Amino acid sequence: MARSPVWLRWGADGKVAQLDHFYPHLKKEGVISTPTGTIGAPVEQLDLATVIKVSQAVSGEMVLETLIDRLMHTAIEHAGAERELLMLPRGDELRIAAEATTSGDTVIMAPRAASVATAALPESIVQYVGRTQESVMLDDAAADNPFAADPYVRQHHARSVLCLPLMNQASLIGVLYLENNLTPHVFTPARLAVLKLLASQAAISLENARLYRDAQHMEAYLNAAQTLSHTGSFGWRPATGEIVWSEETYHIMGYDRGTKPTLDLVWQRIHPEDSVLVQAALDRATRNGTDLDVEYRVLLPDGAVKSVYIVAHAVRDESRNIEYVGAIMDITARKQAEEALRQSQGELAHLARVMTMGELVASIAHEVNQPLASVVNSASACVRWIDAQQLEAARRSASRAIAEGHRASDIIGRIRALAQNTPPQKDWLDVNETIQDVMALARSELHRNGVALETQLSAHVPVVLADRIQLQQVILNLVMNAIEALRGVSAGPRVLAVSSEPVAATEVVIAVRDSGPGFDPQHHDRLFEAFYTTKANGLGLGLAISRRIIEAHGGRLWASADTPHGAVVQFTVPIGSEGGA
Repeated sequence: MARSPVWLRWGADGKVAQLDHFYPHLKKEGVISTPTGTIGAPVEQLDLATVIKVSQAVSGEMVLETLIDRLMHTAIEHAGAERELLMLPRGDELRIAAEATTSGDTVIMAPRAASVATAALPESIVQYVGRTQESVMLDDAAADNPFAADPYVRQHHARSVLCLPLMNQASLIGVLYLENNLTPHVFTPARLAVLKLLASQAAISLENARLYRDAQHMEAYLNAAQTLSHTGSFGWRPATGEIVWSEETYHIMGYDRGTKPTLDLVWQRIHPEDSVLVQAALDRATRNGTDLDVEYRVLLPDGAVKSVYIVAHAVRDESRNIEYVGAIMDITARKQAEEALRQSQGELAHLARVMTMGELVASIAHEVNQPLASVVNSASACVRWIDAQQLEAARRSASRAIAEGHRASDIIGRIRALAQNTPPQKDWLDVNETIQDVMALARSELHRNGVALETQLSAHVPVVLADRIQLQQVILNLVMNAIEALRGVSAGPRVLAVSSEPVAATEVVIAVRDSGPGFDPQHHDRLFEAFYTTKANGLGLGLAISRRIIEAHGGRLWASADTPHGAVVQFTVPIGSEGGA
């Protein structure tokens, strides 16, 4: 009774096992596999119908998840295994992608995502196959073999074990592990031949499915990126008129995805006012074979207008014909933002002009108010003297009114010059005399507010080169500020002190002190900002203008707290080289 290959070819595995049991001496040596040997099977052991079925099961599937499912079902059905694991490489390690077990005639699938090191399987066998890319088959794992010491083999009393590498062009695509712990010698030559074919085809299909999945992911990423950036892509062959668009290009151009793009469709969307511009850009690029760069408007059927920017690179195909690969960007939002910015800039420029005029008017009103008040006071006194038949006194009052009127006119001229950044009209003047003139103007205001005046004018102050009207304007402004600060003093004396003294033979310092409440430390740095004021009816221009006048003279103006209380504002005026003591 011979062990005929016919039984194997017919798939009568039970009969073959019976013959091997009763007639072990007839068993061919050629089909005995070594524990770590490469599986081989005679070609005649492959059934044609089985080959076709196995090949079709995995060759045509491109969806990775579905392919894995078919591979697992096909392998476990043709191997006669109880349990099956598919491992795929991820980085430098193998990770389990799926597990299948049999229950009667049912195959139970369970997707897995675990490391080989943490799974229930003979790790030494799997690592050996992954490292050497050779198959391992154990007819009886319980018998003596190189993997008998594996913890899984000993604990689970493994019997029939098969581990196959899935190879494609010398690259490891995955590892397939199968086991049957009910009986040894389960993986017969016929089954091994089918599994070897399946492993070869599965490796190719798994690699193709992975590439297809990566391509789908990349396409999805590109589409998402184009949607987020409002940038589409396109290809154009002028010689044939062939055009291809990306998903976002369809959206930008306002066409359905199923519409075949043509140059006519492009022209239908170009704004009539921009058609000449686009035509000239296309003619220039195609005639010279250069890159395309054009910005125009798209007019959609609903009347909406988009601004687009097209840039394309010119390349030559095998026939030396020009092809364009480019991008179209929806820049409508950018154009709207630019237009809004231009409008805002125009509005700000207009507002700046209005504010400048307002500042100039406020400055004039603030500075001219003081000499005008003196004019009114002098004219009123003149009237009183005339009524009293005191003509000489009336003449002096009228003269003061005339002088103050001239001063008001001079102030307007100086403010205008200041706004135009013209140099001051300097002349040699006596600082102490200038201070005394100002104090004479402020005498009535000092008397009305109960303020005592103290002057400490150094006899050694030289004449300086300065604009008399502007210097008077600064001193009077500081004095009037001090008087207003002293109005809030209810207890204690109201004292205003004005002093002058030379400093290091290079400049003269003038100081105006008061015994008022002083400055708020939190807002001290803002005292000289235009329009900042601590007064209820103040404009916040006096100190700002005064500092600008003094700086125009080459001096400095600053404020600080006085001792023991109150405030002091000081400024310096350089001593002119032509002056003397």
